[in-house]
Amino acid sequence: MAQASVPGECGREQVVEQMFRVLIGIVGVMIAVLIVVLVRKDRLHVRHAFGWLTVAVGFAFLGVAPEVTDFLAYHLGIAYPPVLALTLAIVVLVVKLLLMDIEGSRIAMRNQRLTQRVAMLEADIRRTQAEIADK
Repeated sequence: MAQASVPGECGREQVVEQMFRVLIGIVGVMIAVLIVVLVRKDRLHVRHAFGWLTVAVGFAFLGVAPEVTDFLAYHLGIAYPPVLALTLAIVVLVVKLLLMDIEGSRIAMRNQRLTQRVAMLEADIRRTQAEIADK
């Protein structure tokens, strides 16, 4: 038995899809503006801003041209194109986490070395003060 089609259902799906595209594009533009504002206010280092701007451009691009994901998924043999987008998002997040861990480790090592240098300088100061007091 054939399934009855609801009048206007196809048009409604297209409107929802178009609204979703616009929303994703707006999110990308908003993220890009936020990143620029954060860099200008010295809340985000320029070195980190480049990666986040890439993410924002990706959002905006997918909002404007989601067919690119469909095209790439088809040629990569992925049956459901959103899986490609989600996989890429997970990869980006994992790389970002790795870079954050590397940066955190670098900062921790630098802090440890600076603490050691301060301790050595304080010891030198105490030794110099003791020598002056003995004279």
